[in-house]
Amino acid sequence: MELGKSKEDYLKTIYILQLKSRNVHSVNIAEYMGVSKASVSVAMKQLRSKNYITMDRSGCLYLSPKGQMLASQVYERYSFFIKLFAQMDVPIEIAEKDACSIEHIISTESHEKLKCVFS
Repeated sequence: MELGKSKEDYLKTIYILQLKSRNVHSVNIAEYMGVSKASVSVAMKQLRSKNYITMDRSGCLYLSPKGQMLASQVYERYSFFIKLFAQMDVPIEIAEKDACSIEHIISTESHEKLKCVFS
C-alpha cells in the first residue's frame, strides 16, 4: 500500500470516472464515493502535493503518469478479485466490498501468483 487505502480509493475513483468521461471534478468524486466535497477537497490537495494528480483552471482533475500507474494497478487488482468472487457465486455487493479491501493489502507477488492460477 503506497499511499494508504483512502488515497488509493480516490485515485481508483478518478481512474474509473475518467474511463467514463474525460472531465472529472471533485463533485463527481464525492457523488461516486458517497463522501463530502470537503473530504474530496482535502484528499485532492494531498494527492496534488505528492504529484499523483493535476488540476486545470476549470477544476478538472487528471491523473499524473505516477497517479495513472498506481490507479491502474489498484483497479486491476480490484477487477481481478471481483471476477474471482463472481466465479465463486459471491453476491456482487460482498464481492465489491471484499475486493476493495483486498486490493490494498495484497502484495504484488501474491497477486501475480493468484492471477497465474485463476486466470
